[in-house]
Amino acid sequence: MPEVSGYDPGWPTWAELASPDPEASRAFYCGLFDWYSYTLTVADLGDYEIFTLGDVQGPEVAGMQTLADDSLPSSWTCYFRTDDVDAAVETVRAAGGQELMEPTDVAGLGRMALCSDLEGADFALWLPFDLRGAGVADEPSAVCWVELACRDVERARRFYGEVFGWKAVDRSYYSRTYTNFKIGEWSVAGLVPLDEFWGPEVPPHWVPYFEVADCDASAERAVGLGARIDLGPTDIAPGRFSVLTDPTGARLTIIKPDRRRHALFDRGT
Repeated sequence: MPEVSGYDPGWPTWAELASPDPEASRAFYCGLFDWYSYTLTVADLGDYEIFTLGDVQGPEVAGMQTLADDSLPSSWTCYFRTDDVDAAVETVRAAGGQELMEPTDVAGLGRMALCSDLEGADFALWLPFDLRGAGVADEPSAVCWVELACRDVERARRFYGEVFGWKAVDRSYYSRTYTNFKIGEWSVAGLVPLDEFWGPEVPPHWVPYFEVADCDASAERAVGLGARIDLGPTDIAPGRFSVLTDPTGARLTIIKPDRRRHALFDRGT
């Protein structure tokens, strides 16, 4: 399994679920991905759930916190590595984004801030102390990609270029144009337009992709655990994927990458 020793600035480093029903979310994700979970009590922030592969000694894959306001929608937040959270927040503001949660030390785990971009899509900044981020990536049941869905692609390209120094590169699948965000020669994230293929009620958002060994079987398993299939399973150039909504309303994507034909999820294109 490709264990991760650390992340460079600008790279996605962690995925965190905010759930109004942690017990239901724990049952769903542990059932879908065979995750184990344990609870940390963080001063001033309450209980925080850590999901791991295998058992308590396994590598960390994601986190979960309870929504303070259960009227808010359940969602995943993607975290991005920075060397200076406070300075990064100032860069977000200068680029037109907002600070939703001021820079905060999370026990001995790291320092974080929650922000939103020009269209209101949430994302987080992370400076690691003891928690580097996900301890494994690009393996079944772990995050292999993160992607932004938004309405104004050009504004998003400019905003994230200013905030993280990402270079935007177009890619075309099935007569539709998408964007890869790159650092050097490495792809770190994607961007898709919220166009006619999406309902008008869908807000701009970041979504994590979780790798699976069999997309169809995993989608069927997810439905059995209470999820809804919003799209797929469907073949695309990088692999076979499906977009799901979990039992508490959070959107996620599962994918079986086809690395023989397309290297997107190996980061090199």
